[in-house]
Amino acid sequence: MIKIISDPDTQIWEQFVNDHPQGNIFQTPDISTVYKETKNYTPVTLAAVDTDTNDMMALLNAVIIKEFNGFFERLTARSIIIGGPLFIDSDKGKIAVKKMMKYYDAMFGRLVIYTEVRNMWDIKEQIAFSGYEYEDHLNYLIDLTSGEKEIWKNLSKARKYGIKKSKKMGVEIYEMNTIDELPVLYNLLIDTYKKARHPLADISLFNSLFSVLVPKNRAKIFFAKCEENYIGAIILLMYENKLYDWYSCSKTEYSNYYPNDRLVWHSLDWGSANHYSVFDFMGAGKPLENYGVREFKKQFGGTLVNFGRLKKIHSPITMWAIQKGFPLYRHFLG
Repeated sequence: MIKIISDPDTQIWEQFVNDHPQGNIFQTPDISTVYKETKNYTPVTLAAVDTDTNDMMALLNAVIIKEFNGFFERLTARSIIIGGPLFIDSDKGKIAVKKMMKYYDAMFGRLVIYTEVRNMWDIKEQIAFSGYEYEDHLNYLIDLTSGEKEIWKNLSKARKYGIKKSKKMGVEIYEMNTIDELPVLYNLLIDTYKKARHPLADISLFNSLFSVLVPKNRAKIFFAKCEENYIGAIILLMYENKLYDWYSCSKTEYSNYYPNDRLVWHSLDWGSANHYSVFDFMGAGKPLENYGVREFKKQFGGTLVNFGRLKKIHSPITMWAIQKGFPLYRHFLG
């Protein structure tokens, strides 16, 4: 018999993710703690347990995100599941994960407009969840095991030029080692996200990330500086042998200093030197969508993958109303 529990034992949860072939930082207790300490973020954790053996068969770590409180919070509430759910690859494991997702929909679907599952491996042939529709979504993964010379060789001429030009113009890379630099980081993020017209998480997310993940060597933040000016930053998450490019940002007026080129290259070089195997760009848009960031990421020589996303709209009427009558909120809903 399979039973669904919330807030599973942290040690068992951590071990399940660690042992799973697709285990990743976004399904760990640590990231749940980061979410818990973030304004307008609510973590949701469920596990499916075999009552006969007491073994965990499936795990789900999600986060409900709201842009506003009060009357308008329902108009932007959505749930994001990155790198999950995880489940044992067996008949019982597949039954368990389907039961867990059904429970999740019943308990939390009424609280959000939609749920989006951001796959980190090819899940299409493994499982199907009721009401979830598959959408193509691209990503680039870079092999770090070949070493610095081979990674450099795979870069495009444009990216090599940008990295060399950045060095020539005096741009240096520094690791963020003190919370005092958090406002600087957040201002860089604001600059980038305003230009892209995407919502940005509250500063408490990055405060929590620095206090929870950095001491455990599960996150690093690198700044690009020119003289005394902070002109860009990259936030890396680390888990086992993988690096995740979670956030990147730069000052528009310093684009000719190529801070993004330099930051990505530093991350690849650092990752390779510290025995990481994969650099995950964390998304490159939809295949038919004109997305300039994809071209930038492509030029670092990674492998293009299409693991896609799964999406379920829990409140079609609200979604329709927002898309038709509330254009102000459209960009919040992706």
